[in-house]
Order: sequence, then structure tokens, then C-alpha cells
Amino acid sequence: MTKSSRKKRTKKKKDNYVCAIPSYGRCHEITTKTLPCLKKAKVPKSVIYVFVASKKEEKLYRDTLDPKTYGKIIVGRKGLVQQRRYISQYFPVNTHIVSMDDDVQNVVRLRKNKLVKITNLDSFFKRAFNKLHKEGLYLWGVYPCKNNLFMKNTVTKDLRFAIGVIHGYINRHDKSLYPSLKSVGKEDYEQTILFWLKDKGVIRFNDIAFTTVFNAPGGLGTDRYQMNKNAQEYLVSTYPKIVKPKFRKDGTPEVTLNRNPEI
Repeated sequence: MTKSSRKKRTKKKKDNYVCAIPSYGRCHEITTKTLPCLKKAKVPKSVIYVFVASKKEEKLYRDTLDPKTYGKIIVGRKGLVQQRRYISQYFPVNTHIVSMDDDVQNVVRLRKNKLVKITNLDSFFKRAFNKLHKEGLYLWGVYPCKNNLFMKNTVTKDLRFAIGVIHGYINRHDKSLYPSLKSVGKEDYEQTILFWLKDKGVIRFNDIAFTTVFNAPGGLGTDRYQMNKNAQEYLVSTYPKIVKPKFRKDGTPEVTLNRNPEI
């Protein structure tokens, strides 16, 4: 093999990715939101994997989903933390995995202080993974809320929250990167922390956000106040130099991250 052909093969490998969508009890939601969002934004159906919780769910999804919008339906585990761990274990090491929730309506980019829909997510995903390779990092995320007043045209690599709704990572079968079940509801915060502790950086595209309905029916289906409280207490006690408690106006427990913790 010549040196030039090795370079081409390396670049091709970096450009490849899979899109994993964990879903539970939302076969109709995913057919009207995430799957058509991906199709319209030029993501090939062959790279799209829908992960469900049981054989019963598999049949329901198979009977409901448009086969032109996805590649495979895989029976994994019940519970978002367990399912995301299963997804990592399902794919080989070094697989480039985009993880998306099942209720993403569209993805937007900040342009001249306005938010415009991204019409080519395939291109963005490839660019995001190439950025990881360039920086020697393993996790990328997007801005956690769709608000052009706070978003910036920057790409950062310090400790900033990579929200679970849309994120990507280079796969490692490393148990130290798997969030604890005690972090349910805030498992994406712990995932961000674990990758940052291991790699000393996380890529975040602060000009990219998404449209979704947080806490929609289906999915986790549990007492969210208590879930948030348990997760907040666990994260604050486990990572006292990194995580600080905060509360919404209605009293719901939340957390915030110290961008430059001294560890």
C-alpha cells in the first residue's frame, strides 16, 4: 500500500460514522421528528440505528417506522443510561458514534445573530469528528439550548456541558467512561465530566443547537423532580470541585459545571 493510499483510507475512516437513536415508547414521536429530520438533512439511512428496549418494542417500531428512514432496529436495554452503555458496547472500538434523542425536530446554526436550519447534518457530523481527531479528543457536543442571545460563533474545548440530546464520540470500550445509574436524569453531565477527566478536553460547537420538547411523554417516564434531586446530590458529592448545585425558579434541582476546575 502506498503512502498516498494510506492517507486516503485514514481520511475515509474518519469521515464514516453511525447515528444511534435510543428510543422507548415513542415510535410515533420518532417517525415525525428525528427520523425525518435526519432524512431532510442528508444523513444516509444506512448509518441510522434505532435502539429499543425489548422484542415487543422492536415489533411495534418495525410496524410503525418508515423503512426508508432508518437502517436497523436493535434490541438493547431498558433505561437511558443502560441503553447508551449498550450502544457503546454494540459498536466496535473507534466507531464514530452520533447519539440523538428520538424527538429532535431540527438542528440549527447561528448565522449573523439569527438561527437557521442546518440542511446538511451529514457534513456537520463529519466536520465534528474531524475536529476531534485534530484536537486529539473523543467527545463533541452542541449548545444546550436554542437561544441566539447566548450562543456564540465559537468552538471550545474546556469543560462545557455536552448535552445528551445530540452529541458524538469516538467509541472506547472503557468502563470508566460509563455514567453511573445514580446519575439518571443528569447522565449526560457525568458523561461530559468523565470524558473531560480522561482526555482533558471536550469539543463544543457553541453555534449549533436544536429544537425539541424537553420532558415529553414517554422516554424515562418517572418522577423527574426526585430523579433530578438524586442526580444532583450524587454529582455534587462525587465531583465537588467540578459540579455545583443550582435550582430552577420552580425549585427543580439542577447542576452547573466549573469550566476550569483545579484537579
